Amino acid sequence: MSVQRGINMSLYESSDEYEVLIIVCENTLEGVFSGIYFAYEQKKSPKEIRLLVGEPKELLLFSRILYATPDAVKAQKVIRTICDKFGMNTYYQFCQALATMDEERADAVYHAIVVGLSMKSPMQLMNHLANDSVHKVFCLSRAVNNEILHMKGFLRFQELEGGILFSKIGPKHDIVEFIMPHFSDRFQNQNFMIYDETRKRLAIHPANQEWAFVDSDVQNIPSDDEISKHYVEGELEYQKLFQHFCDTIAIRERKNLFLQRQMLPLRFRKNMTEF
Repeated sequence: MSVQRGINMSLYESSDEYEVLIIVCENTLEGVFSGIYFAYEQKKSPKEIRLLVGEPKELLLFSRILYATPDAVKAQKVIRTICDKFGMNTYYQFCQALATMDEERADAVYHAIVVGLSMKSPMQLMNHLANDSVHKVFCLSRAVNNEILHMKGFLRFQELEGGILFSKIGPKHDIVEFIMPHFSDRFQNQNFMIYDETRKRLAIHPANQEWAFVDSDVQNIPSDDEISKHYVEGELEYQKLFQHFCDTIAIRERKNLFLQRQMLPLRFRKNMTEF
């Protein structure tokens, strides 16, 4: 067997006993949980299984690649087991971890579940931080939760014609599903939209109805200049007043740019009215 130079290699024993099984799943909650169900169907040791979202970037010797098809019934069985054994809070942390872009997120959740099912007190799974997989899930979930808290405070709406509130965000993680319930509760009787420009996803909330994502990826959202042409009368004036307010209340003698960047990271500012 010849191996092309420049490819990262991870070497494993050639015996079938140590064959690594790579299960590739779809980048959705249903896809990942279906992949976990599929992993248990293989009747192999969890140490010999890796669960990946998307194709592996490294060439693994003595490994097999299988593809897990999303299955709503199987995914629901896994979710039910997680909620029953570990509790809703742990399930929520798993969902947060899977909202990151970390390449090992699905594998960490899978192996954390394996650990939890072997514990005498599975409800204490997320306290078992000495385990690498559990610790990984905990760190990923915390990173997502921090960004959710930031976005709830830093997201800004602009009022368009017809009384529609529109907001554009560019988060690191896929958090729109986590923040939509918050804003749906605050603006129950408002028509509003939140657009994730990083992932080209648009969530809409019709007044007094349930929110939802549009059916397909959104590729052609107008630019900021084009959107400004559809502002409701007075929107630009209110934006200027808000900018003036923020500038007026600032105490220049106590200006601390380092602390500002800690409390309000630069990456949030491009979509904030006051900046």
